Amino acid sequence: MFASVFDDPGTLKAAGAAVALAILWLVEGVLPMFEGRSARAGHGARNLALGVGNAAVAAVIFAAATLFVTEGARARGFGLLHLLELPAWARIGLAIVIFDAWQYLWHRLNHRVRFLWRFHQVHHSDAELDATSGLRFHTGEIVLSSIARLAVLPVLGVTVAELLVYEAILLPIILFHHSNVRLPGRVDRRLRWLIVTPWMHWVHHSDHQPETDSNYSSIFSFWDRAFGSFRLRSEPREIRLGLENVDRSEWGTLRGMLSMPFRRGRRE
Repeated sequence: MFASVFDDPGTLKAAGAAVALAILWLVEGVLPMFEGRSARAGHGARNLALGVGNAAVAAVIFAAATLFVTEGARARGFGLLHLLELPAWARIGLAIVIFDAWQYLWHRLNHRVRFLWRFHQVHHSDAELDATSGLRFHTGEIVLSSIARLAVLPVLGVTVAELLVYEAILLPIILFHHSNVRLPGRVDRRLRWLIVTPWMHWVHHSDHQPETDSNYSSIFSFWDRAFGSFRLRSEPREIRLGLENVDRSEWGTLRGMLSMPFRRGRRE
């Protein structure tokens, strides 16, 4: 259906993410919300290395499996979207919305289920949040989320093409709301009626647990409002980012990030 648009979807996604990351990196240097970042290059390089490694793992292990389960569901007419006779524009719009709802649920589970949190805490341990933090996920979390996705995609009836459209939208927005960009308050306020913004997501990265356990949305901010998990701070600079009692020097290295799930569990 979208083959003409996605002749090389992997390259398209990577290029879009790279452009967004480069722009945000430059803007963060000029208009930062949290100032005093003296080691941006090293911090960004470590996060980027982890993100690139995770992308390679996901591509090698799960790309063929994703195609298999989604095409199998499509051939059998199995899954919610295959049961609905919708025009193409409505189908892809609904696919984006319902898969984003799944992302909200999965993110919330990562905070509620102790085993999942052991891996997800690697993302939250970043006390110097910036755009590259949107790539900082433990490889174990990527594997677990990919396995869960294999079960969910055919149930929803989402095709690979629709998944690629979703990810092409998702990646720049994730980089954006993790960024250290100081937007005018009125701009952030208007944007967050629809999408997750930096001001909203900084609260999610607070080391105060009630704030950490809020604002789970990925693209659309209305999931948090709908399910009562929306929180905001009037002054973002007062937020202490990261996790309590986490030694940045020990856990901020690539080796430390990879070993963290097996050596500590913040909520255990």
